[in-house]
Amino acid sequence: MYPLIRFITVVIKALVAKPLHADAVCETTVRCMPWDIDLFLELNNGRVLTLYDLGRFDLAIRTGLASVLRRKRWGLVVAGGSVRYRRRVQLFDQITIRTQMVGAEERWIYVAQSMWVKGEPTSSILLRTGITGKGKAILIAELRNEIPVENWIPETPEWVNTWRASDELRPWPPQP
Repeated sequence: MYPLIRFITVVIKALVAKPLHADAVCETTVRCMPWDIDLFLELNNGRVLTLYDLGRFDLAIRTGLASVLRRKRWGLVVAGGSVRYRRRVQLFDQITIRTQMVGAEERWIYVAQSMWVKGEPTSSILLRTGITGKGKAILIAELRNEIPVENWIPETPEWVNTWRASDELRPWPPQP
């Protein structure tokens, strides 16, 4: 089940928080609760992805992106990603989710996120995200025209470009 109470809490906090520049790192804090854990008494990998969603909502609100999406009736879509899990997150651990837009190209915005517990990284994800409207992709150039911030998206780092290029080598449709 989607964590609706957490979602509402993140939205309210983001609405009253200081706005962020588009290239800033947004920090969102949550706690690992009993409904987040798996049979091994650690944060379930599916819930990790859901919590990362909350970090992206926080960033979208605080950068002004959410206002543009609402006004234009656009949506956000995740089109690909790569996750690394490195440390266990256990029951009642306080988790800091760090979210940052790290680049863009014609159709995609790249978002890097990480989870931290007690100052140590536990997982990270790199996502290819996009904006949609009326069943089609919105070009990033059109989105930039709507955001009143200079240098709204930073230049894409080489490690993101390398990931993007390697992801294009994966077969589609998938095998097996």
